[in-house]
Amino acid sequence: MLEQRFMLRENQTTVGREVVGGLTTFLTMSYIVFVQPALLSSAGMDFGAVMVATCVAAGAATILMGLLANYPIALAPAMGHNIFFVYVVCGAMGVSWQMALGANCISGLVFIALAFFGIREKIMEAVPGCLRFGIAAGIGMLIALLGFQWAGIVVDTPGVLVGMGSLQSPAVLTSLLGLAVASILLVLRVPGALLLGILATTLAGLAFGIATFGGVVDAPPSIRPTFLKLQVSGLFSVEMLSVVFVFFFLDLFDTVGTLIGVGEQGGFMREGKLPRARPALLSDAIGTVGGTLLGTSTTTSYIESSTGIASGARTGLANLVTGCLFLLALFFYPLVKMIGGGYEVSEGVFIYPMIAPVLILVGVFMISCVKKIEWDDLTEAIPAFLTIMVIAFTVSITEGIAFGFISYALLKTVTGRGRQVHALIYLFALLFILRYAFLKA
Repeated sequence: MLEQRFMLRENQTTVGREVVGGLTTFLTMSYIVFVQPALLSSAGMDFGAVMVATCVAAGAATILMGLLANYPIALAPAMGHNIFFVYVVCGAMGVSWQMALGANCISGLVFIALAFFGIREKIMEAVPGCLRFGIAAGIGMLIALLGFQWAGIVVDTPGVLVGMGSLQSPAVLTSLLGLAVASILLVLRVPGALLLGILATTLAGLAFGIATFGGVVDAPPSIRPTFLKLQVSGLFSVEMLSVVFVFFFLDLFDTVGTLIGVGEQGGFMREGKLPRARPALLSDAIGTVGGTLLGTSTTTSYIESSTGIASGARTGLANLVTGCLFLLALFFYPLVKMIGGGYEVSEGVFIYPMIAPVLILVGVFMISCVKKIEWDDLTEAIPAFLTIMVIAFTVSITEGIAFGFISYALLKTVTGRGRQVHALIYLFALLFILRYAFLKA
C-alpha cells in the first residue's frame, strides 16, 4: 500500500530511508516547538495553547503536504513571520494578538484564492532578486538581534541605544555555551544540531540555577485560550491592509523560495519547474489558515527539510513521519515550558537564554543569501542594503520592504533603466510613498 501511495520504487527510495529522512527533518526543525511559544507568549498569548497550536499546525500541514503533493517538505510556523507578528504588529503598532491572527488568516485565504489565477507567480516574477535576498537577509539580522537580546549579550544602553551585557552573568554564560555547542555540531554536520544545542543550554541553565526542572512528559495543555480567537473586524483600514500584504508577501517568497531550493536539492525540478507545485502551495496556504484558527502565526515550508532529503527522503512518506513526531511532541509540555518559559532579570523584564542561541544561528542561515546580490551594480546594491538595514534597525519588516521598493524604482528610473522595473513595483512604491505622506505625518 505504501509503495502504491507514495511511489517509492519510482522515486528510488525505501520505507527505511523515508523513516530516517523524516526523523532527521524533525530533529532539525523541532526547535520551533520551543521557540514559538516563547515568542508569541511575549505578545500576551497563552504559552501552553501556542505550543499545542504549533505542534498541531506543523503536524497536520506536514502530513497534508505528504499526502497531496508527495514531497518530503515539512511545514511549521515560520521564523521571521513570528517576529513580524510579535514585535511589529503587536509591539510597535499596538495591534491585539487576536487581530494579528485575523490579518494572518486573511493573508492565507488570499494565498489560496490567488492560486487559481496564477497571480502568485506574477508577483514572484515582478520582485527583483536584490529585494528578495535583501528582505531575507534583513529578517535574518532582525532574528539574530533578538537572539542577542534574549541571551543578555546585547542590552539597552542610553546614548548609543545598545551595548554589551555582562559576560559573567549566568544567563549570558548559559547562552554562550549553547551557542558554542550548537555551532560546533552544525559545522560537524550533526543531525539535530540546533535541538542538541537547546538541550545543552538547558543543562547549563539547570546548573546555573536559571531553569527549574518540572518534568518531561505530561498531558497537553488546553488550546482553548487561542482556538478560534482571531479577530477580523477592523482589518480593512489602510494600516491593517498593509499588515495583511506583508504577511502574504513574506509567505509567498518563503514558500516559493523553499520549494525551489529543496526541489533542486532533491532532484524534483523538471525543466526549471516543480511538478505538483499547485498542491504543494495549497498545502502551505491551508497550513497558514489552519494555524491561525488554532492560534499560531504563518505556517510555511521549512528549508530544514533539506536535511531529511540529504538523509534519503524522497517522498511524502517522510512527511508522515515528521508530522506524527510533531503531534507526539504535544506530550512534552513540561520540557517545553522549562526551556522556553524565560528568566526574569529584573522586575517584569524577561530574557530567554535557552532559546537565544537558536535565533542567532537562524540569522546565520538567512543572511547568507547576501552573496546572491549584485553588489557591483549600485541600482541593485543600494535598494538591497537599505532593505536589510531598515528592517534590522527599525525592527520593522514593513519599513524595510517600503524603502527597498521605493529606492529600486527611483534608481532604475533615473539611470534610464526604468523598463527593467515591473509595473507592480512602481505601483507598490507609489502606495508606500502615499502611506508615508498621509499616515506618518
